Amino acid sequence: MNGLTDEEVVVSRKKYGSNNISVKKQNKLLNLIIESLGDPIIKIMLIALAIRFVLLFKDQNWYETLGMLISILLSSLISSLSEYGSNKSFERLQSEYENITVRVRRNGKNATIKNDEVVVSDIVLLSSGELIPADGVLLEGTIGVDESSINGESKEVTKVLGQRVFKGSVVLSGSASIRIEKVGINTVYGSIAKGLTENNLPSPMRIRLTKLAKIISRIGYIGAILASISNIFNSVFISNNFDEAIIMSLITNPKYVVDLVIETVTLAVTIIIVCVPEGLPMMVALVLSSNMKRMLKNNVLVRKAVGIETSGSMNVLLTDKTGTLTKGKLSVIGICLPDDTHFNILDDMKDDLKNIFIDALLYNNDAYFEDNQVTGGNSTDKAILTFVGKIPLTKKIEDKIQFNSENKYSYVKLNDGKGYYKGASEVLIKLATFYIENDGNKKYIKDKKEMLKKIDTFTSSGIRVLSILQNNTLLGFILLRDEIREEAASTLKTIEEAGIHTIMITGDDINTSRSIADSLGMLKRDSLVISHDDLESMSDMEVYKYYKKIRVIARALPEDKARVAIPKDKARVAKILEQNNLVVGMTGDGVNDAPALKSADVGISLGSGSEVAKEASDIVIIDNNIKSIESAVLFGRTIFKSIRKFIIFQLTMNLIALFLSIVGPLLGISTPITIMQMLWLNMIMDTLAGLAYSYEYPIKRYMKEKPIRKDEPILNKYMYSAILLISIYSFILLSLFLKSDIVYMFIRNSRKTLMTAFFSLFVFISVFNAFNARTERLNLFANILKNKVFIVILLFITLAQIFLIYNGGSLFRTYGLKLNELIFVIALAVTVIPLDLVRKLFIKYR
Repeated sequence: MNGLTDEEVVVSRKKYGSNNISVKKQNKLLNLIIESLGDPIIKIMLIALAIRFVLLFKDQNWYETLGMLISILLSSLISSLSEYGSNKSFERLQSEYENITVRVRRNGKNATIKNDEVVVSDIVLLSSGELIPADGVLLEGTIGVDESSINGESKEVTKVLGQRVFKGSVVLSGSASIRIEKVGINTVYGSIAKGLTENNLPSPMRIRLTKLAKIISRIGYIGAILASISNIFNSVFISNNFDEAIIMSLITNPKYVVDLVIETVTLAVTIIIVCVPEGLPMMVALVLSSNMKRMLKNNVLVRKAVGIETSGSMNVLLTDKTGTLTKGKLSVIGICLPDDTHFNILDDMKDDLKNIFIDALLYNNDAYFEDNQVTGGNSTDKAILTFVGKIPLTKKIEDKIQFNSENKYSYVKLNDGKGYYKGASEVLIKLATFYIENDGNKKYIKDKKEMLKKIDTFTSSGIRVLSILQNNTLLGFILLRDEIREEAASTLKTIEEAGIHTIMITGDDINTSRSIADSLGMLKRDSLVISHDDLESMSDMEVYKYYKKIRVIARALPEDKARVAIPKDKARVAKILEQNNLVVGMTGDGVNDAPALKSADVGISLGSGSEVAKEASDIVIIDNNIKSIESAVLFGRTIFKSIRKFIIFQLTMNLIALFLSIVGPLLGISTPITIMQMLWLNMIMDTLAGLAYSYEYPIKRYMKEKPIRKDEPILNKYMYSAILLISIYSFILLSLFLKSDIVYMFIRNSRKTLMTAFFSLFVFISVFNAFNARTERLNLFANILKNKVFIVILLFITLAQIFLIYNGGSLFRTYGLKLNELIFVIALAVTVIPLDLVRKLFIKYR
């Protein structure tokens, strides 16, 4: 076989295309920034910013305008940089696959080329351990391949002359040459990749923020109208003591009317702007960014922010078995003798019997040790050699028959005259006349059907069985199983405790699947283990009705007529559950998982999985540790809680300012807060608070809570009670502070001192309320040391405010307070803590 010439390669590539599968090109940073401006809260801020620019010529209040512009740019930049960095990390993962080399015949010689340089009609040379670069047909040789990345089944498949192999499969044993028939997107692997379209559905978090933006808009508009009415009423009626003559003279004065209209419109715009939570987009960006970095340190790459946003709301986890719950790697779990004696390790046997098994397993094996690592052979041989251990070979092989799909066994004859068979029980038991007992005695096999029933008992438990013969004597059965990941059972238990229902969907047979699920602790008394046929007979309504009982769907249907699978069963289940308002997560590592990964709300792939699966996913587990799913859920819930904490804090402060603006003029309180003071308060409410809450540490007790419903609004009853109680109380406290004569018992009777104390009271209320908002528990300091940023920022705000009290001067309208005055202000501010504790107690014990 001479292979293609250079000229034929060019012609083939031009006619059939290259072997490169062009995954979706990652967005440039500028595009990500532009996309981030579509955030609902950002849109409100942009409208407010535009109004600010229009009014800039009048009040020359460029401080707030500049502050709002910086806030918008920062929030967009932070979120965009986080996603851009994740995309770059993912591209580095992809480059590893693109650098794989392939051996081909070109111009009559062997040549080594890159994977994406393979073309149709190339002759590719394959040997154990190599990746099949494209779809093709065997020209010569016999190989065992692992097609689990394509069809989800972990068993080795033997390929002989004329049979097809598929891109993405791995050669486990043997060697062969293949002629390439399809490359790139025309392969089965590529067709799945091509079928993946970008899921532009908004995440539950984005939906919630959109609803919140609408609520805030309504509050702002209503507040602006009420404040405008209040301002006009105060200016026209209250300020003039309801004197009709003065009122008539003013409203007939065009200049007065124009000035009043401009003043009222400015006030209305200010109210709308005050209601905009400027720090929320930046806080969301910060909390996503900080948690994405934490997760990356734990080998979890968040490709899309939507993945981590949504994982906290996950109700159902659809998981593949091979490579996800299991290692996709066979291991020997023991040996069973024909007399039902079981051995977990060879050393448990008597020496004579042990030596016989060592010869049987060591010599009839194509695997070998190299640098203390088991290599060569197929997955079965590797598992058996690992079980036997590193033992020197002292005998010679005189004759050998390789395993093939026709005889279903392998055979070796040693120089001591003994021959050993290893293979399918239904074949070898027919060849056996005797069997050996634990004491070494041979007995005649009276009932071979009884022996085969023993095999069925094992296979029904998900165990693969190989029979071992010495000449015509049945020695026993090697028991193998696809090894379950050590962390899988505990992870599934934690996920279950978090209120997430797990369903294993696999291409394996129903008995194997049931056994694996039982070993993982997934099955309960009323659990359902169903097949594809069972699922197909169920209506969508029935699937939704019984989904909480369904634990396993076995033999998930291949969509392709050739047994290579696109798991439409997975996609169907995901679609049904999502249509019923459930948040669906999907784990997998094979090409066959990609469509479901893309359609699921949260797609989670393994780092060792196919590139198509990783491209389809939202989260990539770099170290293949399924326990990281638990981390993803915990981080997702932490993010949601952090955002809620920030919203409680900020909306409370915004409402206090809103109440003062609406009711203040009616009480004769005008401009109690200056522009510079408002800038400082905005910095506290937005930037500093956003930073403080974005570093909240994940707490394990969050995994004991139920998932956040997909339709659950971001503002719940708990938040409404916290926001309204503290904002109304604080407004009353601040109003009385300015209007009550009792205050002068503690504060000097001076307008400057009073306004300094008033400003400080507002700031200290925000400081103490930050502790209230941080936790739903009565202990305000619970886990506070895990968020040192929060402590530092609150300490900074306190010290900065004290500095401004004594050094703010005319810029901040502060003129110093005596120590007793400062203590009085702080004492009033701290009252928000016991008040909120009473609220929490009422909610807890009502």
